[in-house]
Amino acid sequence: MNIFKLFAISALILSSFNTLNAQTDTDEEEDKLSLNNSTINNQFEYVLQKSGDFRGTNGQMYEAVKRSMITTLQAHTNDSLKTIRENLADTKAIVINQATEITDLKSNLTNTQNSLDKTTGEKNNMSLFGLQMSKSNYNVLMWSIIGVLLALLLFFIYKFKNSHLITKDAKNALEEIEDEFEEHRKVALEREQKVRRQLQDELNKQKGN
Repeated sequence: MNIFKLFAISALILSSFNTLNAQTDTDEEEDKLSLNNSTINNQFEYVLQKSGDFRGTNGQMYEAVKRSMITTLQAHTNDSLKTIRENLADTKAIVINQATEITDLKSNLTNTQNSLDKTTGEKNNMSLFGLQMSKSNYNVLMWSIIGVLLALLLFFIYKFKNSHLITKDAKNALEEIEDEFEEHRKVALEREQKVRRQLQDELNKQKGN
């Protein structure tokens, strides 16, 4: 008998505990479902839970909802839609700004790439008399010009030295000719003086006779 009473008391306590837990879960659920401080979906759930059933004159069951709840729910829904539209407009504006920035960045990137290509082209090419040519061709042309000028310089040096030698030889020959002429002039002068002396001697002899 005592065992039966103990079992009955235990069952009663367990049942009370389950009822208390169920009531607590229901209270927590109702706390989550609110018409003012919850999401739109929870607000609709709140209105549905707070609606009452009644039977019409035709015997069909209907749901009765307070007009104030519907009005409040409508206002909240409109506010939510307004906020969504504003957020959407802000997002659209941000997207447009980002698209503009991307376009500007692409344009700047294109300009930078063009400048880089131009700089690279100018770096790899040289201008000579308004003509663009590659560095290798420019170097070949410049070294060819330098080689030709060097060859002309060596040629003119050779010709100058050769002309100098010729001039020196001609000068030496001229000096030799002048020396020979001077010697010949002296000899001729001596002969002329000798002939004059002989002639004078003959004249003197003839006058004496």
